[in-house]
Amino acid sequence: MSGRAAVGKPLTAMRGVRSGRPPRELAGAVDERILDAAKKVFLERGFEGASIDEIAEVARAGKPTIYARYQGKEALFAAVMARKVRDNISAFESIVPEGDTLEERLASIAAAILDHVLAADTVRLCRVTIAEAPRFHELAASVHRMARERTSEAVARLLEGLPEGEQLPGLAAGRRTASARQFVELIVLPMLMRALFGEDLSTLRAEIAPWVSDNVAFFLIACRQ
Repeated sequence: MSGRAAVGKPLTAMRGVRSGRPPRELAGAVDERILDAAKKVFLERGFEGASIDEIAEVARAGKPTIYARYQGKEALFAAVMARKVRDNISAFESIVPEGDTLEERLASIAAAILDHVLAADTVRLCRVTIAEAPRFHELAASVHRMARERTSEAVARLLEGLPEGEQLPGLAAGRRTASARQFVELIVLPMLMRALFGEDLSTLRAEIAPWVSDNVAFFLIACRQ
């Protein structure tokens, strides 16, 4: 199996694949059902233990229907992860900063992001990706790169919406993207790493407020330089 994920590429030459496609209004529902089933099986079995047969059974879809959309298990896992990243980014982009000061607004952004990142299924899917990194390094690297870049872009747009941030060198337009990446690496990644190593999620969630308060203050000190 190739290490390169090819998501959604039709395999018209594969024997046994039906040439007909469902009506357009039903195709999206079928895709979502397949990805929901794949996510469930990957979380329960891990990548190695999951099979297209079981995913097809859980999705109530034939194997030809799955293979018409995805080349195989690796491409299907890549699609599950891509959808998860898109869902998280959509949630990040809908964050409305709260508070009277810049520090309070930044803290509300950080807390909302951590609330999504420390969701059980997000942490478990990250673990599956890491577990498969030695065999499918391109897949793991592409998932990590996609999550890192898209999250930084979303945070940069949130920072852009804080007009008082323009007063700080670190949040000015020319520096904002780099500062957004540092914001994520300073505040989000350490908590995610602790979750990946098995710390209790409810305990980590209880630490969000003080963790965010301390690190946002540190971030603002850097932005003023």
